[in-house]
Amino acid sequence: MKILVVFHSMTGNVLQLARAVVDGAETSGAEVRLRKVAELVPPEVIAAKATLQAGQEKMKDIPLASLDDLRWADGVCFGSPTRYGNMSAQLKNFIDQTGELWMKGELVGKVAACFTSTSTQHGGQESTLLSMMVPLFHLGFVIQGLPYAEAGQMGMEQIHGGSPYGVSSVSGPRGDRAPTEVDLELARALGRRVAWNAGKLAVAGTEPKPAAKRKAG
Repeated sequence: MKILVVFHSMTGNVLQLARAVVDGAETSGAEVRLRKVAELVPPEVIAAKATLQAGQEKMKDIPLASLDDLRWADGVCFGSPTRYGNMSAQLKNFIDQTGELWMKGELVGKVAACFTSTSTQHGGQESTLLSMMVPLFHLGFVIQGLPYAEAGQMGMEQIHGGSPYGVSSVSGPRGDRAPTEVDLELARALGRRVAWNAGKLAVAGTEPKPAAKRKAG
């Protein structure tokens, strides 16, 4: 299995989730690429804020994602902080560049999953995960959620993320609250599930052909 983990992160919280997804996929025997998307925030804005500078420093050695990474992968995990209940403009910008892949159906039948981080408990985690899936359906991905078989997401002992729609965490208003161990274990579980299902679909072979058109009458 070949798994791509592609993400956008500002302060490093989504990056931590991404690395845990990578760990989970690798433990399933997958070959994994970790890729970031291009930053759209002006450099002078980042330079003026220490937390953003620190976040960029953590990611400086991670390559930028390309369309060839998507072509290479059997499964893709997309990660983004929430922006008003949706993915960030940076990740959407990357997805918006996949028109040629859509035209050729190059992503049809590949597995995809989503993960996110919000500032507050009710900051739009589920709406972000669900809205992230919309363009993925258009591209033909088979969407992988996080079933309640992963019982960690049902714990009530601490604040943590996790839902049937994907992995999440709560980073706090200043973005300085790291993902909990529950969040990271759920991210590892998502990586394992995407790798396992991507492997199953790759063995199963090509997509079924469209049904023939019926004749009128």
